Amino acid sequence: MSTSNLTRRGLIKNSAIAGAGFAAPTIFTASSAAAYTNEPTGGSVTLGFNVPQSGPYADEGADELRAYELAVEHLNGGGDGGMMNTFSSKELTGNGILGKKVEFVTGDTQTKSDAARASAKSMIEKDGAVMITGGSSSGVAIAVQGLCQEAGVIFMAGLTHSNDTTGKDKKANGFRHFFNGYMSAAALAPVLQSLYGSDRNAYHLTADYTWGWTQEESIAAATEAMGWNTVNKVRTPLASTDFSSYIAPVLNSGA
Repeated sequence: MSTSNLTRRGLIKNSAIAGAGFAAPTIFTASSAAAYTNEPTGGSVTLGFNVPQSGPYADEGADELRAYELAVEHLNGGGDGGMMNTFSSKELTGNGILGKKVEFVTGDTQTKSDAARASAKSMIEKDGAVMITGGSSSGVAIAVQGLCQEAGVIFMAGLTHSNDTTGKDKKANGFRHFFNGYMSAAALAPVLQSLYGSDRNAYHLTADYTWGWTQEESIAAATEAMGWNTVNKVRTPLASTDFSSYIAPVLNSGA
């Protein structure tokens, strides 16, 4: 077997260069491929906030957008070091990101994957966003994460609870800070056992998309492992607002 002078750093660097040659997104032009998508050249940098401003999760989207706008205020600062007087940060200096003023554009996901991808695409191609963030619906988060991977843009998942976002549907350009269904189940199971014991019936009423599926799977696995019996699993449409028809079966299930 021949020897070589390859180091781990060199191997990673060479692999990254090779990978870029095969997987460079179509949004790259010949001049920008050497840098990265939408590399800011002026005194500002643009972020894209892709949230549900309409649809079933519009209330969550409004909260997200307010939080993002506050974050921009902190990043840019106003003579206060970038933070309120009641809070301090060792990281924020109040001069934007690497000295560039933060600007932002917004999109309405409508709590629909296709609409979310379209608004993210517009913010990347027309507005020059270097990062897209948002979520509320895990289905939307997964769809937009895939588009950002194709475009060579970072996706920061703001609110997504599905295991699959960083599980089977993970992307190299996707990052999350929010906990997932598995973590919820691991935290809830011992509390449920302490409060209700190990001999109980559980009835799952679940939103019929990726968040609900992985939440149901995780909690069922955690409760069954401690001795609980799952009597039924019922899935409801995402846009459902009237759950009255589901109540009687739950009450009659023995759960």
